[in-house]
Amino acid sequence: MKPIFKLILLAAAYLLTYVLGSCTGLIHPACYAYVGAILPLLTAFIYLLTCTTIRGFGAATLLNGFVFIMLLIAGEADTALAIGFAILTALAEIIRYLCKYDTLKGVRWSFVPFAFSFFAYTAHWWFDTEGSLAAAVEEMPAGYDQLMIPVINNIPVLIVVLVLTIPVAILAMRLAERSLKRLTEGLK
Repeated sequence: MKPIFKLILLAAAYLLTYVLGSCTGLIHPACYAYVGAILPLLTAFIYLLTCTTIRGFGAATLLNGFVFIMLLIAGEADTALAIGFAILTALAEIIRYLCKYDTLKGVRWSFVPFAFSFFAYTAHWWFDTEGSLAAAVEEMPAGYDQLMIPVINNIPVLIVVLVLTIPVAILAMRLAERSLKRLTEGLK
């Protein structure tokens, strides 16, 4: 498969993880708020494949950039998302550069900040609570906004979930490496 088509498919698969994560909000607002902690179990495979295709700058930029553009087109992008994506993408690219692009170590460690990307998408709940509650009243079933309030106000659980994302990201990348061992052989 030509690399450009492979990258388009990977970017589309990554966008699909955002759709999947967003749909968990139909179960309960807590699912939407905290699903970012387990999404790395899926995104690690996409990120690893992208990094084995792009052996230089751009793997994190391509994936988060594509999702940002699609969310912008859909009217779902906001300032918190833009800032979060910019910081997390830059950290991932810098770590990969410092650890060398052609190393597995670079992919592993750069995935840790990248794994937090879905939280940049859900950050509007905490940075624009009024707007998020108003949108819930318009878009979701009656009473959904009232279910959101305890989730938004429970900062200790948010902190625990954010901290938990780190070991999940490390485990997810290890699983991806083992599953895609043949593809990672080219990395040092």
